[in-house]
Amino acid sequence: MAKQLLKPDLCIIGGGSGGLSVASAAAQMGVDVVLVEKAKMGGDCLNYGCVPSKALLSAAKSVHEHGKAAKYLQNHQAAQVNYPAVKQHVADVIATIAPHDSVERFEGLGVKVIEACGQFLDDDTLEAGDYSIKARRFIVATGSSAFIPPIKGLNQVSYHTNETIFTLDEQPEHLVIIGAGAIGLEMAQAHSRIGCQVTVIDAFKILANLDDAFTQVVLAGLKADGIKLYGQTQVVEVSQTGKAINIHLQHADERKQVLTASHLLVATGRNANIDGLGLANTSVKSDAKGIMADHSLRTAAKRIYAIGDVVQITGAAFNPQLTHIANYHAGLVIRSCLLRLPTKVSYDTLPWVLYTDPELAHVGLDAEGAQQKYAGAKTLSASFAGNDRAIAMGKPQGLAQFYITKKGHVVGATIVGENAGELISILALMIAQKIKISKLATLIVAYPTLAEIVKRAAQDHYKDMAKNKILRFILGLLRKFG
Repeated sequence: MAKQLLKPDLCIIGGGSGGLSVASAAAQMGVDVVLVEKAKMGGDCLNYGCVPSKALLSAAKSVHEHGKAAKYLQNHQAAQVNYPAVKQHVADVIATIAPHDSVERFEGLGVKVIEACGQFLDDDTLEAGDYSIKARRFIVATGSSAFIPPIKGLNQVSYHTNETIFTLDEQPEHLVIIGAGAIGLEMAQAHSRIGCQVTVIDAFKILANLDDAFTQVVLAGLKADGIKLYGQTQVVEVSQTGKAINIHLQHADERKQVLTASHLLVATGRNANIDGLGLANTSVKSDAKGIMADHSLRTAAKRIYAIGDVVQITGAAFNPQLTHIANYHAGLVIRSCLLRLPTKVSYDTLPWVLYTDPELAHVGLDAEGAQQKYAGAKTLSASFAGNDRAIAMGKPQGLAQFYITKKGHVVGATIVGENAGELISILALMIAQKIKISKLATLIVAYPTLAEIVKRAAQDHYKDMAKNKILRFILGLLRKFG
């Protein structure tokens, strides 16, 4: 039977955060849109990533706070975790958000949703289910999935990824996690706080890309929760005996060790979802990391764009795989495809957050990068230990640092501590709008709030003013006038 021909303005392949953002905006502008999704609407973020992980972290934090309340309560008793209730909370959160990403909602907006695999026949044609689609523009937003490393024996044992860890039938007794990135560390703390024994293994130094002043705060928090951390350790082989999983390790000092786990989570990075797209039938260039595109997100096929986790920007220093990057890309392709405005990807104001307790957040350049790019750049800092709200909350562990040019422009910031992910947005705005540090130093913030830490770090800019000879001369001269 011949396939039905569709000729929309936009055809989006992938119903994750980026694809849905494009579809929603375009449909509300009156554009004819077709959306192709072979799996679950909402993509990885809603179903297996950001949403369930933060829901699990929230439940785990509640359990943790119950334990900390012991010193304030008489007859306090340790509580046993209701694991099914924890799972239900995660499921409820997904279910609450899911309608916003549903087929019904998007069809209500006027989007034609095709629940099938999409495959390119050439640069101008995509087949999906019973349809043949010839769109003015195609946007590939197929996201990414867990990368499975070539560890000996791994394919013969029962292991989990972020796509299955949230639907376990039983609470893990000992969860071993391979990979100490954001997924690995967040899942480590969440499971530790709901009563699981947790061990994390990474082939490299854990959080090696950050200054020790920040990583020590995070690692101290994880260790305080009882998590065992093995950095610079290789997983040589895994095997399974009954339900027990044996993980054979070799440490940096060549010492060997075998761990026995009830559950194994593989969190070693992400692979772009490009298999089955038929890219070989097009002019699009791709490799194992994803689809190549220029800084306007256009591929070598001029009608095909790529956004989110699946795209690799040619010449970019790095290609982050984050939900808010996919949404950022969505805004850019709307400008380019529909409004015909020039666009260029820039990650100068990209914030990222590690949602452990304490949180770790960063935006822009780090201290070394600021020094390399801007001669005379300096670092401003403030400690959570000097913040009255942090002290009152019992959360004095933390540090804020800003990196500024000689003219006072913020070009980067790193914060570790309570609510660091919320605080970093202030600095992201300053970088984006080129607001000088002097404006932040004069900002009136409510007392007592954690935001005072940000202001305190800004005021650090003026700590050496007393040494300024010109200023001292002017003040001396003014004193002579009464």
